[in-house]
Amino acid sequence: MDSATSDARTPAGATVPVPLGGPRFQTEPARLYREMRREHGAVTPVVLDGGVPAWLVLGYRELHQVTGDPVLFSRDSGLWNQWDRIPADWPLLPMIGRGQPSILYTVGERHRERAAMISDALEAVAPSELRGHAEKFADELIDAVCGRGEADVVTEYAMLLPVRVLARLFGFPDEQGPGLVAALNDMIDGRERALAGQTHLAGSMARLVAERRARPADDVVSRMLANRSGFGEEEIVQDLMVMMAAGHQPTADWIGNSLRLMLTDDRFAASLFGGRNSVADAMNEVLWEDAPTQNVAGRWAARDTQLGGRRVRAGDLLLLGLQGANSDPQVRTDGSALTGGNGAHFSFGHGEHRCPFPAQEIAEVIARTGIEVVLDRLPDIDLAVPAESLTRRPSPWLRGLSRLPVRFAPVPTL
Repeated sequence: MDSATSDARTPAGATVPVPLGGPRFQTEPARLYREMRREHGAVTPVVLDGGVPAWLVLGYRELHQVTGDPVLFSRDSGLWNQWDRIPADWPLLPMIGRGQPSILYTVGERHRERAAMISDALEAVAPSELRGHAEKFADELIDAVCGRGEADVVTEYAMLLPVRVLARLFGFPDEQGPGLVAALNDMIDGRERALAGQTHLAGSMARLVAERRARPADDVVSRMLANRSGFGEEEIVQDLMVMMAAGHQPTADWIGNSLRLMLTDDRFAASLFGGRNSVADAMNEVLWEDAPTQNVAGRWAARDTQLGGRRVRAGDLLLLGLQGANSDPQVRTDGSALTGGNGAHFSFGHGEHRCPFPAQEIAEVIARTGIEVVLDRLPDIDLAVPAESLTRRPSPWLRGLSRLPVRFAPVPTL
């Protein structure tokens, strides 16, 4: 019997692992995490596609412990004790890879060197250049819909904006943006087209890296290639895939989830009439209450240990329950209170494998610019459907709207 499953059913067989999937992760995740915490505790046994066992860490303190101890809870996926039962076409392989030469699975000093290479390449992006790209592409996307008086600001705007900005920063031609969006969505959702999406993204990155090796330019890829830490092209391709995936979809969902909050919650109504402080408040509220990245795979136990009252075996997979930890009642005693400027959420991770600070800044600039351009260009924007009819994409990993229909008075293009 598998280690996570066997421990979950002892000593009295009272608990059964929870499938990591199903509609409740989209329809009522907050209630689901509360039930999981009440029935299983801060470390919940779960099963992935194909009945593969894992642990979902929902406790704030427990997640802090896991992410803060990279030796005991390693990022080395080769430690996993389930590889012998993982088929080659397992749809979660793009999210839980083996032998991937990317920063996600690098540990120790080599990871620190790699993180520095990525941070340096991103930090060299001028803030004015970044905001200029974001405003340009945001205005182009609004121009495409502003004369209609109605639009879906998720599929026609939020899902298109971050990848176009990132593609420009990396060095891609603008026309490759739509193909990259489709590939990223397929890969992240972890369904039947996940591996095809991963293949498309890898091929696109490899061609760009080869081109920039021959003809350097002032872009992120060229700066990574110029780094003297000795990373090969395949490693850089893998890191660029991670950077694109981590930078696009969560940022798109950050835009969509923030606009939904502002259109449905009276606390943020002032933003729709020219207020700007509330934009930042709404964005931070989303990172606490409606985090774009809900769950992350993962960490692997380097040896037998105890966590949250559970016996975790060497090689067990621990999934990081970021949203569950954000709403842990042990640290959020008043879950209804506005979070204000409190940035102690887990939405960017924690520890040495957290999202690099320059990447966080880039995501925040893209998201905030995207929201402000919508409010500037479409000042009387309103939700076009009942709030309760809005649906989420089918993913236990990311939380984003499948669509956000709005209406507004038609305005001319710029």
